[in-house]
Amino acid sequence: MTQSMTAFASRTGALGPVSWSWEMRGVNARGFDLRLRLPEGLDGVEPALRSAVGDAIARGNVTVNLRINREETAGELAIDETRLDAVLAALDTVQERAFTKGVTLAQPTAADVLGQRGVLVAAQPQDDAEQLVAALKSDIPLLLADFCEMRRTEGAALHDVVAGQLNQIAVLTEDAAKAAADRAPQVQENLTNALRRVLDDVAEVEEGRIAQELALLAMKSDVTEEIDRLKSHVQAARDLLADDKPSGRKFDFLAQEFNREANTLCAKAQSAPLTAIGLDLKAVIDQMREQIQNVE
Repeated sequence: MTQSMTAFASRTGALGPVSWSWEMRGVNARGFDLRLRLPEGLDGVEPALRSAVGDAIARGNVTVNLRINREETAGELAIDETRLDAVLAALDTVQERAFTKGVTLAQPTAADVLGQRGVLVAAQPQDDAEQLVAALKSDIPLLLADFCEMRRTEGAALHDVVAGQLNQIAVLTEDAAKAAADRAPQVQENLTNALRRVLDDVAEVEEGRIAQELALLAMKSDVTEEIDRLKSHVQAARDLLADDKPSGRKFDFLAQEFNREANTLCAKAQSAPLTAIGLDLKAVIDQMREQIQNVE
């Protein structure tokens, strides 16, 4: 099945006070480019992610973002022992200084000590790093599955569009063959008139030279090869559509060949109907080239 390089997937999860969100985006590119934006301290997540994405995707610019949030747990407090020691040492110094000055101070209560800035702080949850990494790694196949499913869905739509455009090209190619046959009398008349002009301008002309010039003129107006190659390209493109392997690069090359034959057809047309068909061919081919830029 044809796959698109354009896709998006997201996923969320949580483990205790820690929650996270994934975002995975893909756009078209000439090759494969993976860009990761992950928080630090998650050893093992990046290698697993690179391996999984590399195995599933052959072409495209893919960006993966991971955001981590930690909730503050209301009501849970802890004592900063370092700060507490500093406060107690300061109180002891004050008491001793007051004693030397003959000043009597009341003993501070526990509430007085805890009321000092920085002694009592909100408790910081202790994350289990291994469990968090394991949970994140278990999310990767699910995120990637959603992403690849969208690539397949978009690819199916691309398949239908390109198949329709190939049908248009096939019909226009048959029309071109008919128009080329219909213009045969006019081409013959043009050749005859060209020959008469040569004979009128030159007193003596070798028969071999006349035959050579006529053959050259006939070859310049013959579009049989271009029509045959267009038909061949249509079949080759349909075979690529039916192939489940990544075919975007081959399709892009084939589109260039389509365009080359259409240009030559227009150059050799020598009739308004055939020129019009050639221009229609070029328009459909350009539309097809735009679509296949997203094919993997």
